[in-house]
Amino acid sequence: MRVSNLRPGRALSLRGMRSAGLALALASLLAAPAELDAQAPAPAHAPKAPATSAKAPEPAAKLPSARSIIDRYITAIGGRKAILSHSSSHATGTMSVPGSGMTGTLDIYGAKPNKSLVKIIIGGIGEVLEGFDGKVGWSISPMTGPRLTDGKELEEKIFDADFYSDLHEEGRYTSMTTVDKVTFDGRACYKISLIRKSGAEDFDFYDVETGLKAGAIGNRESQMGPMNVTQVHADYKKFGGLLVPTTLKQSAMGVQQILTLTSIEFDKVDPDVFTPPAQIKALIK
Repeated sequence: MRVSNLRPGRALSLRGMRSAGLALALASLLAAPAELDAQAPAPAHAPKAPATSAKAPEPAAKLPSARSIIDRYITAIGGRKAILSHSSSHATGTMSVPGSGMTGTLDIYGAKPNKSLVKIIIGGIGEVLEGFDGKVGWSISPMTGPRLTDGKELEEKIFDADFYSDLHEEGRYTSMTTVDKVTFDGRACYKISLIRKSGAEDFDFYDVETGLKAGAIGNRESQMGPMNVTQVHADYKKFGGLLVPTTLKQSAMGVQQILTLTSIEFDKVDPDVFTPPAQIKALIK
């Protein structure tokens, strides 16, 4: 259930959300709303990403290892066994873009090993869909119509859709390193560098006091080009034996989205949910 995977415009597999892993799962969700936001008046002041600061890097010897920080996080949200006990998830909630007054409803589906679907219905605009069935990545929006995901964007979608990404299993990254202790969104956090096999670098932030994930920063490819995405995770609540952040703020290209989860259900997702719609099947060769 990558709520972390929240990548601009796409990554919220529920698990991602918890980690951000749409933790990052989700950076692609920002892409579609960001495009749609072009229809609305630009905000007087673009929202700023949460402040990240550090007076001076702490000696590496004094910093806990990235693996120990992640293991503490896994324990804090409910433990490895609880994470692996679930095979699918469905979260519902709301989405808003404060700078434009745009609001909508939100459904996020995820299933092992790496299936995802995000559906947003935006008032006055329509339905935005983004999915991955384990092989085919796709999206449909009122602005772009149906399109297939390919190239680097598809590679990142596959990576972010990992249902168990919170575990940070061996082989997912070429390296995981604690680089500093910083202030992120007003909280003392450990900053972890995560190097993907592609060579790209993501950063995760874990609350020093609680061990919970506070947010993430990373770059993701979109149909509009590379995007730098910042996520803030807050308001953790328990669902299905797991703590999940129910408020997720995402900032990309000067646009901020706020995702608020109201319910999460595990292990009841119909596999057909991930089947691409007819408009997408028509594009598959």
